[in-house]
Amino acid sequence: MEPQKAVIKTVDLTKVFRDFFGRRTVNAVEKLNLEVYRGEIFGFLGPNGSGKTTTMKLLLGLLFPTRGKAFVLDKEPSDVMVKQRIGFLPEESYLYRFLTARETMDFYGKLFGLPKDLRRERTEQLLELAGLQKDAWDRPIKEYSKGMARRVGLAQALVNDPELIFLDEPTSGLDPIVSRQMKDLILKLKSQGKTIFMSSHLLADVQNVCDRIGIIYRGRFQKIGSVTDLLMIKEQLQIKVKGMPLDKCKEIGALVNKHGGEVMDISHPLDTLESLFLKTIKEENEGNNSDSKSDN
Repeated sequence: MEPQKAVIKTVDLTKVFRDFFGRRTVNAVEKLNLEVYRGEIFGFLGPNGSGKTTTMKLLLGLLFPTRGKAFVLDKEPSDVMVKQRIGFLPEESYLYRFLTARETMDFYGKLFGLPKDLRRERTEQLLELAGLQKDAWDRPIKEYSKGMARRVGLAQALVNDPELIFLDEPTSGLDPIVSRQMKDLILKLKSQGKTIFMSSHLLADVQNVCDRIGIIYRGRFQKIGSVTDLLMIKEQLQIKVKGMPLDKCKEIGALVNKHGGEVMDISHPLDTLESLFLKTIKEENEGNNSDSKSDN
């Protein structure tokens, strides 16, 4: 089996912000080591101020690291060729309010140097893929709801047919129906071979669509791994049996065979991502408090 191909890789990635006099004010990201593999959906989680946005800006080449390295598609994020191969949906879609969806797509297609026929074809394909109703394609975006504008923003992020897509809070502010449609679209992009780096505060959304997740807090990874591995409650076992009276289920263990039952499955029950997230933050805060007391 061939080793997985990393499309994002960071090595001790560090970003220190300094004041006017060059004094360190905060370590926004500290010694971050990460690999995101081709074809997966990676969920990037963390509370406000944890370093999430700074990390994404470093990966997009909008900020330069203080120390360490970042590689996107085997190149440094600032490389112009990288920009041709990635798509980005920011938390707030900055779209020109007086342009229509069709004009918006044509504008961004021109920025990527796409010929006219391809721009027209790509516009129709992507607006349809994003689920924007055709009767809205020629209306100015200022008349759109947030969900409609979000669909245009996602279509715009795909206009260059990117290999790697960065999504910042893709379902933020959307109603449950549109949110579900957005998640289905993200899964469809994965089925097309796209790699997706997804930042979100909505933990249930991440749990439903991501292959792996990383929880960042105080600029450092606290947890990273597959959703199943991280959510597995290893201290407990869940046993499914068949053919046993309900009142005997409490005696499962060695009595299963005695009562003519059949063990159907033995597994660890799964925690919720919200519970894991809160426990991780609590453990980190308690660890920092202990370190502070020992220093005193």
